[in-house]
Amino acid sequence: MYTHIMVPVDLAHADRLPRALETAALLGRAAQAKVTYVGVTAETPTGLGHNPDEYADRLAQFAQEQGEQHGITTAARAYASHDPAIDLNDTLLKAADDLEADCIVIASHIPNVADHLWPSHGGAVARRAKASVFVVR
Repeated sequence: MYTHIMVPVDLAHADRLPRALETAALLGRAAQAKVTYVGVTAETPTGLGHNPDEYADRLAQFAQEQGEQHGITTAARAYASHDPAIDLNDTLLKAADDLEADCIVIASHIPNVADHLWPSHGGAVARRAKASVFVVR
């Protein structure tokens, strides 16, 4: 089925991700696939780390906790971006290529009027990814 599942995560909003995390864990267990959690951070200090290395450590801890909680093989990959708000979709697509992920599980929100002006990250990734994409609400 799948061998490598990528899960984009925003650690600042991890409380909004449980359905996507559970979906990825379920797929990972069923396919005995590696699940890699990908985070994109700014190159400047944020609330999640003074620098990209601190953010990467926090993301690795998150991945380890997910692996222990769900009984799956996990990894973490952090990417630093000059402006994550603008570069996010391109960075996630690059991550999927770098990881050779054959499945992406990405959280999304319930569509609303604003989506006609600014498409969701999940929708943008799904349109352009080479891998299968599960957009989870």
